[in-house]
Amino acid sequence: MDLAYVWFFIVGVLFVGYFVLEGFDFGVGMSLPFLGKDDIARRQIINTIGPIWDLNETWIIVAGACLFAAFPEWYASMFSGFYLALLLILLALIARGVSFEYRHQRESAQWKRRFDRMIIVGSAVPAFLWGVALANLVQGVPLNVDHDFTGSFLTLLNPYGLLGGLTTLLLFFTHGVSFVALKTDGGVHRDARRLAVRSGLLTIAVAAVFLGWTVLNAANAGAPLFLAAAGTAGLAAVLLIASVAAQLREREGRSFAFGAGTVAFAVLTLWFALFPNVMPSNTDPAFSLTIDNASSTDYTLTIMTWAAVIFLPLVLAYQGWTYWVFRKRVTRARIERAAAAPVH
Repeated sequence: MDLAYVWFFIVGVLFVGYFVLEGFDFGVGMSLPFLGKDDIARRQIINTIGPIWDLNETWIIVAGACLFAAFPEWYASMFSGFYLALLLILLALIARGVSFEYRHQRESAQWKRRFDRMIIVGSAVPAFLWGVALANLVQGVPLNVDHDFTGSFLTLLNPYGLLGGLTTLLLFFTHGVSFVALKTDGGVHRDARRLAVRSGLLTIAVAAVFLGWTVLNAANAGAPLFLAAAGTAGLAAVLLIASVAAQLREREGRSFAFGAGTVAFAVLTLWFALFPNVMPSNTDPAFSLTIDNASSTDYTLTIMTWAAVIFLPLVLAYQGWTYWVFRKRVTRARIERAAAAPVH
């Protein structure tokens, strides 16, 4: 297989990793107003991702760098066309990251509430806009003969794009609440389990419509990997139902694992539906960006392949080690002891 096609799927896997890992980070942040009944509970929730949120965020940096190197034409057209949406995502991520670091710097309740709101908004905005962006990539956007985006931010807010944003928002929320249930004890744990079931049922309904619409569009467009897209959409649906069922049986670990699989297969559905395009044009199909006309030279892709073979296993090993070190539950008693400890 041509290296350009290999790198199309490598970039897809990197985005899968980002959405699976950063997805539950977003969900944890969005769960604060529903599960954080007092400051101790909110600290307990935030501490579940305290040691790992910044590591999860690096996946998008790696994915973006690989996209730039492997498909510079795709990178240029997408980042210029989706500029406002991506800028809003960046600002939200900055506000969220700042909030994690500064929330605990003062004991003022008002100070903490302000940063809590920044965490909530900084989690919800990217969770929604990433779905909007991915949905529009699959559906197609207005591109001219020079592969320049000729629409606006409002162009992206079409029914399919908005449904994609709502789907990722709910998927990440449910995924994050499942993580809170897995990593906490006491009242937060019980509330998270109940909320994961309720949000999971709503997510099943919304995701089924979106993924069904995606598969139907792929079929109508004659996508070469239509059957693969249909298969991964079906797997995503089965795993999402299994995640809710596991939560009802108090199997938080399985529920979270099934939720991770749901996000992964949902993203793969979009990737298979997109192939062999990378940015289809709805102005004229002849103006579309494809794997062939958007990729770098074979020499560049060869160097990138060797770098990926050497360094990607090291990155995965380090991230796995980090999760293993911070695998224990964040207990309410530990937070209360920390809050009561004198400050020197």
